[in-house]
Amino acid sequence: MPRAKRLLIGGLIVMTMGVSTATANDLKLTIVNPQNLYDPSPNGYSTAVITPRGARLAYISGQGGQDSTGALSPDFAVQVAQAYANLRTALDALGARPDQVAKLTVFVVDRDMSKLGVLTRNVKEMFGEALPAQTLIPVPKLAIDPMLFEVEAVVVPD
Repeated sequence: MPRAKRLLIGGLIVMTMGVSTATANDLKLTIVNPQNLYDPSPNGYSTAVITPRGARLAYISGQGGQDSTGALSPDFAVQVAQAYANLRTALDALGARPDQVAKLTVFVVDRDMSKLGVLTRNVKEMFGEALPAQTLIPVPKLAIDPMLFEVEAVVVPD
């Protein structure tokens, strides 16, 4: 059993315990879709995701549909596919996997119901059953005029 240490910091007593090595299971996200709420998984997201106690968080800035040269297709579906490819590249740079993404925020220019199928298909292709919590925000414009889609992520890397 680890031995507790007491620290006096500015009049507060803070107790610390010995640190143990985390296993892979200790770092897994817990997906929560309460039965008494609408099941969002067919639409490509989860109601809530719990991150492990003491986990590190990484924030990935909004990824748009630009390719490596900065070019943007005028087609919404092409931009969405490229944005998720860019998100995957950012995850790889962190040494993280899609199942470590806790939360997505997506921004869609001129959102309409026809775009939801494209979004759902792409998120399910990337995340499979480990669907992160997600918020879609309709916007009139993004950073540059030809952008139609952007996705940002909160990640719990190992």
